[in-house]
Amino acid sequence: MELRTLPTADLTPAGRRELRALLDDAFAGDEHFSDEDWGHALGGVHVLARRDGELVGHAAVVGRQLLAGDRTLRTGYVEAVAVAAHARRQGIAGAVMAEVERLVRGGFELGALAASEDGAALYDARGWTRWTGPLRCLTPDGVVDGDDSWVYVLPVEPVDATGVLVCDWRRGSLW
Repeated sequence: MELRTLPTADLTPAGRRELRALLDDAFAGDEHFSDEDWGHALGGVHVLARRDGELVGHAAVVGRQLLAGDRTLRTGYVEAVAVAAHARRQGIAGAVMAEVERLVRGGFELGALAASEDGAALYDARGWTRWTGPLRCLTPDGVVDGDDSWVYVLPVEPVDATGVLVCDWRRGSLW
């Protein structure tokens, strides 16, 4: 397996189409990968996993600002973690996440992501911490209560995962 890390700007049009197809296939079923989800995954750095030339895994790290208590944390927010259905349970997600964690530790104060119930075991096993405090969202109407997302964090600097965590505004799913 080959891992490659590159910014969105270096994805070719064909590479974008290939990536979108992987994500659409990986999230088919109960979850749907929407255009807003796609937009959330762009603008940062992508970790791409290929096996025999085929794209089989992906995760993106995008910059966000999260508020924990009175601290604004420069956050590497992880989006669009996916492995092709036929390539699951073969170590690809772990390899992709190892590179994601390197990126987060090297450039951010906090790593964060919203996990699916199926994905939670991966993050638990890798030492990510589930945020147990209240989740809130900064919106055009002010700060509102968040949803029931399973938010996980990878603290680069100490943070109290039982306190209030507020995410910045964006279209679609806020977490």
